[in-house]
Amino acid sequence: MIDLLDLAAELVDIPSESHEEGPLADLFERRLRDGSKLLVDRIEDNVVARSDLGHEHRIIIAGHLDTVPANGNQQAVIDGDRLYGLGACDMKGGLAAQLATAIAIDELEVDVTFVFYSCEEVAAKYNGLKHLFETHPHLVDGDVALLGEPTSAAIEAGCQGTLRVKALYEGERAHTARPWKGRNAIHRLGPVLRALERYEGRTPVVDGCEYREAMQAVYVEAGVAGNVVPDAANLTVNYRYAPDRTPEQAEAHVAEVLGDCDQFVVDDHAPPAMPALTHPLLHQLITRNNLEVRAKLGWTDVARFAVNGIPASNFGSGDASIAHTQGEFVERHEIELVHSALLDLLNKGV
Repeated sequence: MIDLLDLAAELVDIPSESHEEGPLADLFERRLRDGSKLLVDRIEDNVVARSDLGHEHRIIIAGHLDTVPANGNQQAVIDGDRLYGLGACDMKGGLAAQLATAIAIDELEVDVTFVFYSCEEVAAKYNGLKHLFETHPHLVDGDVALLGEPTSAAIEAGCQGTLRVKALYEGERAHTARPWKGRNAIHRLGPVLRALERYEGRTPVVDGCEYREAMQAVYVEAGVAGNVVPDAANLTVNYRYAPDRTPEQAEAHVAEVLGDCDQFVVDDHAPPAMPALTHPLLHQLITRNNLEVRAKLGWTDVARFAVNGIPASNFGSGDASIAHTQGEFVERHEIELVHSALLDLLNKGV
C-alpha cells in the first residue's frame, strides 16, 4: 500500500518549477503506464490517463505539475504527519492523492480522465491545460471536473473572475512654480483612490456559496520631473468578482467606480465559473464524505473547464493561504481524505 505522505515527499524532491516539469512528467507517465489500467498519452509535459469503458458519466481529475521558484525549500521535510517543502501545499500533496487514486482504481463505475499539466503558475499563454483544450480537446472532454488546487480537503465551488484595467487620467503640464497654468493629473487620482479605499465589495450567495468581491488599486504610473506638473497618470485596478456577474457587467462596474477617466483599457480578464454543484457525481462526492462546501474566492483553472461547458470545482489538500510561502506544508490526513473520497467516487459512481 502506498504511503501518501511519502509519495508527496517524493514528488516534492523532484524539481518542477514552471517550464521545467519534464522530470516530474516522466515519473507520472512511467507510474501510470506501469501501474494503472488507464490509457496514457503524453503531450509535451502534459500527461493524460483515461478509461474508455462507455459509462454514462466521465469525470476529469486534474492537477498542475509545476511550482513557483524555490525559496530555500527545495527538499521535502517530514515532521510527524506534516510535509514541508516547495509545492507541498500547491499542489504536490494533491498530486500524490490523484496519482495514487489513478493507480488504485479497479472496477470503475464511472469513466475518468486524469490530467496532469504544466505551467499553471506562469502566464496563461503557457498553460498546459489551455493548450490541451486548443490542440487535443478530446483528451480533456468530460461532463464534470475536479481540480486539485489546495482547499484543505473541502469543496471550493467555481471561482471568482479577475479583471485588471488601466485607466488614464490626463492633465496639462506646467511649471510647479505656476501650477495654475496647468492641471495636475496625479491630483485627479485623489477622488478615485478615496472611492477605492471606501469600496465595499458585494457578498452574494450563489448556489449556497458566499463569494466576496474586492476592488484594489495595484499600480500607479505618473510624473515627469521634480519641477513639472504632470500631464498624465495611469492607474491599474484589479477587480475580483462573483460568478453571478457577467464579464460585461464587471467591466461596466469598474468603469463606473473609476469615473471620468480619459482612457479605459482592459489589460487582462479571466471570467468566473459558477459553482455547478448539482451534478450527481459532485453531489455524491460531497454527501458520502460529508465535505465542507464553500466559495472559491480566487481564480483557478476551473474557469477553463467552465468556459468549455464542463462544470468544475476545486478539491485538494493543503491550505491555500500558505501556498507559495517558504514554509508551505500539507497534512497527511488531508491527502488521505482526498484520495479516499476520489477512490470511493470512481469505484461506486452515483
